[in-house]
Formats: sequence, structure tokens, C-alpha cells
Amino acid sequence: MSGTVPLSVKLNDGHFMPTLGLGTSAPSKDLTWSGTAQGPSSEFGVAKSKVEEAIQIAIEVGYRHFDSAYLYLNEEEIGQALRRKMASGAVRREDVFYTSKVWCTFLRPELVQTCLERSLRKLQLSYVDLYLIHFPVSLKPGEDFFPKDTDGKIIFDTVDLCSTWEALEKCKDAGLAKSIGVSNFNRRKLEMILNKPGLRYKPVCNQVECHPYYNRSQLLEFCKSKDIVLAAYGALGTDSAKDWVKKGNPHLLEDPVLNAVAEKHRRSPAQVALRYQLQRGVVVLAKSFSEKRIRENFQVFDFQLTPEDMKTLDGLNRNMTYFDSTSLDQPICRPTSLKIQLFRRVSPPTRPPRSFIPILDRCLSNMPQSLLT
Repeated sequence: MSGTVPLSVKLNDGHFMPTLGLGTSAPSKDLTWSGTAQGPSSEFGVAKSKVEEAIQIAIEVGYRHFDSAYLYLNEEEIGQALRRKMASGAVRREDVFYTSKVWCTFLRPELVQTCLERSLRKLQLSYVDLYLIHFPVSLKPGEDFFPKDTDGKIIFDTVDLCSTWEALEKCKDAGLAKSIGVSNFNRRKLEMILNKPGLRYKPVCNQVECHPYYNRSQLLEFCKSKDIVLAAYGALGTDSAKDWVKKGNPHLLEDPVLNAVAEKHRRSPAQVALRYQLQRGVVVLAKSFSEKRIRENFQVFDFQLTPEDMKTLDGLNRNMTYFDSTSLDQPICRPTSLKIQLFRRVSPPTRPPRSFIPILDRCLSNMPQSLLT
């Protein structure tokens, strides 16, 4: 086993986070993006029994880090799998690192703990190891994940994310979350939290889309400078057949350069893509519900990429994202729609002055790439 990549990383609050985790999100067939889940499957189109089975297999393989969210609607099945393995003695609760996320309709500070408690009830756990703000965008509170008005437009909410962060700090104080962090935050959003007056806990982690085609090198360096772990989702690219994936993007795992490095090491392209992140100091999530791939993706600690390999893979960066929430009919992700919403907030019902538009454009340019088209 290579000594250059640890099995876990120490967070800035003293807790430890496994460097390789199992992601559990998947494209939805049963979640209506106007709101709620329907049918017998889990939210993202994967049978609930398959989610539970995947977690149990992953524990047997050696995974101890599991990533989910309130939005994914699979926490009940994940909890069942974890409890079954705990009851059998295969794993203890203190050995498991579980991440959940507060959804955008719960970002008002008085609702944050409500969302977390709902997740805990589904999991039948007393705490999560890491609780994240899922997106730095607030939506109208309610049971609909993506509330819309009569014209089909997303209904935003006005929430100060610093007050949301204070609510997460209270969850940590209450012992409901061991650590707290953010997801899909860019540098500016992170600085807003870090520079908040009276900050008691820094974010320990920023989970973002990250892979060789979108390596987030500048954000990674910033996070390292602030002792914040960057965690990568979408690390293996993703299937363009999924509703929330941009169409026409090249398949990462078919990239000839990536495959050449994989052939050199007699590894799969997925193993090389995961190892690439680990050697950069990125915590990486490998998502799969296939036993074969769950096992294969865990075999990334017994080989090492050379500095030349790393430079070659760095060269694949093209700032290309796979995640595209506009395909889920979310106007939230369209800059023009965001402008309209912001205009309403700034000077309803009149049109803002023309001089405001360049300022707004600069603000939008600082939003996470995954939220823009």
C-alpha cells in the first residue's frame, strides 16, 4: 500500500474523514422535480433494495465513508444497511463516516435542524459525521424540492447563508453533526462564511464536481490554504443518459489519454481517475451500485501514479462540467432567470438601472459552475 495517500484525512475540527467514499446519488425516474417522490423506487431511479445491497457490499469490501443527502430519498435504506451490518458485528457506528446535506428549501436557520432531524429519523442514527449545505441557493420552504409558481418558474427564498451556517454550528453543538461543511461553494461563497463575524466553526469540507476534465485546481489550492478538505463528486464522469447530465459531453472513462495511463499501470480508467484525486489531496466519492465496480473502485491504494502521470492527467482539464440541473427544468440554473429573480428583490416591481446589470453579471460569474449553463 502506498504511503503517499492516507486512508483518512484529519479535518480542521479534529475529526477524521476517510479519503475514499461511496456516493449514492443517481438519476431520478420517480422524483418529480416539481416536488415529491413517487413509486416504489428510491428517488434517483435505483431500486431501494439495490441501494441497501450496495451499502452492505461496500462495507464488506472495506468502505467506511458513505455520502447521501436529504434530496436523495434513500437514507432509510442506507440506515437499514448500516444497522444490519452493525448488528452483525461487521462494523461499529464509530467506524462509519456518514455525510448528509440540508436541501435548499430548508436553508432558513429555523429549518436547518428540522431537515437534519428528518434525515436522522430515516437513518435511525443519533448523529451524522458530516452535514453540508447542499447548494448555496435558497428556495421557498415546503415539501416540494423545487417549488414553482403558476408560470412554472422556480420560487426562490431570501436567506442569508451566514445565518444558515450559524444554524449548522448549533447542530454541531447539539451533537447532531460531528462536523459541518458546504457543497458546491466557490471561493467567494467560502470567503463569505470564513469572514463572517463571530464564526465559531470553519467549514471542514467543500464537496464539488471534480474530475480530470474539471480539476478545480484553483479552488483546491484555496481550500488547502484554509485547511478545508475538497471532496470530489462526479469523479468518474457520468452517464449522459441520466436526466441531469449535459448531453454530448465526452465520456471521461473513454478518454484515450486516461486509458493509456491506466494500461501502463494495468489498472482500469476508473481506478486511475480515483487515484489521481487521492494523490492531489482530494477526498473522492466513487458512485456505483454494481458489486464488481464497488470492489474495483476500492483497489486504489496499492499503486501510485508518477509525477509525469499526474502532469499528463492535469493536462486533460477543459473546465467541462457534467452536472446540468437545467435538464431537470430548474430555472434556478439559468443566469437570465437568476437576473430576473434578483431584479425583483432589488427593486420590485420596477426594472433595475442599466448600470446594475454588469454588477449582477460579475456576481453570477462567481457562482458555482455547476449552477450555470
